[in-house]
Amino acid sequence: MEHTASPFATPFYLLAKPAGSLCNLACKYCYYLEKSRLYPQRNACVMSDELLEKFIRDYIAAQTTPEVLFTWHGGEPLMRPLSFYRKVVALQQRYARGHRIDNCIQTNGTLLTDEWCAFFREQGWLVGLSLDGPQEFHDDHRLTRLGRPTFVQVMRGVSLLQKHGVEWNALAVVNNRNADHPLAFYRFFRQIGCRYLQFTPIVERLQPHADGRRLAAVGEAGEDGLMEFSVSPRQWGDFLIGVFDEWVRRDVGETFVQIFDATLANWVGVMPGLCTLAPTCGHAGAIEWNGDVYACDHFVFPEYRRGNLRDHTLVELMYSPEQRAFGQAKRTALPRQCRECPWLFACHGECPKNRFARTAEGEPGLNYLCEGYRRFFAHVAPYMDWMKRELQAERPPSGIVDLLHRDPHFFA
Repeated sequence: MEHTASPFATPFYLLAKPAGSLCNLACKYCYYLEKSRLYPQRNACVMSDELLEKFIRDYIAAQTTPEVLFTWHGGEPLMRPLSFYRKVVALQQRYARGHRIDNCIQTNGTLLTDEWCAFFREQGWLVGLSLDGPQEFHDDHRLTRLGRPTFVQVMRGVSLLQKHGVEWNALAVVNNRNADHPLAFYRFFRQIGCRYLQFTPIVERLQPHADGRRLAAVGEAGEDGLMEFSVSPRQWGDFLIGVFDEWVRRDVGETFVQIFDATLANWVGVMPGLCTLAPTCGHAGAIEWNGDVYACDHFVFPEYRRGNLRDHTLVELMYSPEQRAFGQAKRTALPRQCRECPWLFACHGECPKNRFARTAEGEPGLNYLCEGYRRFFAHVAPYMDWMKRELQAERPPSGIVDLLHRDPHFFA
């Protein structure tokens, strides 16, 4: 089959799962451990060399931009040996065809070594590190398969990344416990030298799917089906406000918090770098170890399987009518409360996976976290308006720090 670039202007991305759902940890809230049920065979569920080469060749050929970003995810992608990723680099160089190739890899950090970090530094890979704040919070849920804490191991990984000068960011899950301590949480990351920070609110529940009712994570569920560690809407809003108030007074332009940057992007009217706050989705799929392509990393269920790379091109799969309908539904499948909301431009209904609540009128499709987002957007609006004006005047928004230093009550 001929490999030609996509005829569509919008690029797509894939999270590649070279080790499937394999992981050396058993975090209580992990939504991906259950994916092993999709592939019950006993042999190791790892990507073959043949499929790896086909994926890299097809993925580069399908891109419409000069830069191509590969994202290696899991499970735990470091369950594959370093030799696998050396092969990745060699294949990328072979099929680059003038493209600039970038790589990022998301890891729990417990398997990092000097050798791994030297490779990441040498090849210029960005490392995303899963870290849930100070030890008392991190060790609540991020445990080994024997139930042992992992904070010390992860912090050793942070030290190795810093020792080798590897570019890294932190992916922090916000749950029902650490959400009540936004300042301690945020200051911890600043203290360890983290300049790029992503927050993910944990919202997991019992979900019926085509193959029967099952848990999305390990733990107890309440009467509403939500897992015990899920953050509440009010907690999420208060957490974001607490962190924002510290960040806007001292760290704008120094510490980059993804959700704040994405919010400002929506305020200015440019595409945010966070798919949950974008108007549509469907451009970021997931490819499993065997070549199965799914609509999204959070929708790896049989009904969202788009096909297999062995049988179709990535262009055919990611621009299929089903995938495009999936992406557009984020915009069109909104209840009236959302369509009439003054903050619709800022959140666009957030992630479809969280749209299981009902409006006050009983209409389905409301995002579970809606209350929290509404509180957050109302709180940050004057700050975002000011930073928007600065950007329009071609001045850096970081000037807000000096403004608030001179007049702490400027926005009161």
